[in-house]
Amino acid sequence: MLPRTAVRDITRLQDTGPRVCLAGRVVAVERDAFTLQDDTGCVTLQCVAVPPLGAFVRLTTARSGGELEPIEALELLSPGSDRFTHADSDWVFLTGTRLPNLRARHTLKRCIERYFDAAGFLEVDTPAIVPCPGLDVHLDAIEVLGMHGPRWLHTSPEYQMKRLLTTGLPGVFQLGKAFRRGERGRLHEPEFLMLEWYRTFSDAEQMMRDTEQLVAAAALELTGSLILPGVQGPVDVTPPWDRLRVADAFEHLAGVQLESVLPDEEAYFHILADRIEPKLGRGRAMFLTDYPASMASLSRLSHRDPRYAERFEAYLDGVELCNGFSELTDAVEQRERLERDQAQRQTLGKSVYPIDERFMSALQEGIPPSGGNALGFDRLLMLSVGAKHIDEVLGVPVSRV
Repeated sequence: MLPRTAVRDITRLQDTGPRVCLAGRVVAVERDAFTLQDDTGCVTLQCVAVPPLGAFVRLTTARSGGELEPIEALELLSPGSDRFTHADSDWVFLTGTRLPNLRARHTLKRCIERYFDAAGFLEVDTPAIVPCPGLDVHLDAIEVLGMHGPRWLHTSPEYQMKRLLTTGLPGVFQLGKAFRRGERGRLHEPEFLMLEWYRTFSDAEQMMRDTEQLVAAAALELTGSLILPGVQGPVDVTPPWDRLRVADAFEHLAGVQLESVLPDEEAYFHILADRIEPKLGRGRAMFLTDYPASMASLSRLSHRDPRYAERFEAYLDGVELCNGFSELTDAVEQRERLERDQAQRQTLGKSVYPIDERFMSALQEGIPPSGGNALGFDRLLMLSVGAKHIDEVLGVPVSRV
């Protein structure tokens, strides 16, 4: 049997030989011709016995001067049906921009793996079902029933990945699913792909450099330039990126002194989300740095000014792309912070998850000074292909399950 040729390659390839094998779906029929579509494009073929609309077929035909001659042999692989044209069909949903976006998704994954492989990182996989999903006050976990004892889907693989740092590995990364209850919107899904990495003997500065270099590599791979389409307009990702301290962002972009709103956390996040974030990273990627110490549960405080944490977030075209910091490795201080998070969750009437004692034990064993970062893979893909909604870069979003 001849190897299958993609439709897009029929006219581009000069070495396919005089005969080619094509396979795909019949998406239109005429009296003596039909249109075949595969994942790369469409072609119209002459045929005496036209296959039924909607059928999958495999065929052999000859090439002459770059043109296809009438079909030599045709094999019907599935019955015909016009159901694929219905408005709610997967075919209608996926064709158009979504197929190219799925291919871009594959390309971006491979690009990320090459970047970390070249940097000497070890790719790891950690459990998604955990007894301690995380204590971030603003994140709620999805409970898993039928287990021995309370279990949840993790909101981040952070605790488990940090435990691996006790070995002194140079760096670890993971591209895996994260889960957050109640998150659904233009930039949010309750189940999404997270890129998380940790580099030992490092800090937030190195994490920012990693982020710049990784996003630049992805831009070159997907667009051939250092300009991403963005979700509203083009974004230059040429390193180094601009930086803006949180205090300066509040003062210059919202006209508010940071110290005046810190006692009211709700007001802080309202101003940040509505008046500051939409303005960040417009036209050029940037980092928001030096977060207040109260907004950095797992981050080391700045040795220059302990009122602030060595934490950053990257913004491209008004979209928060990642959250990274110099890791807090002091077990006593970390437990105090986690207990405060538990108390705050209790006050807010939220589920209070347990402290991960195995993570605490790893801190007591000792973890080298390290930097970590969590980057939203789906958001980076959105920015790379110009998608307006996260659903556009997912093969099967939650809304279609």
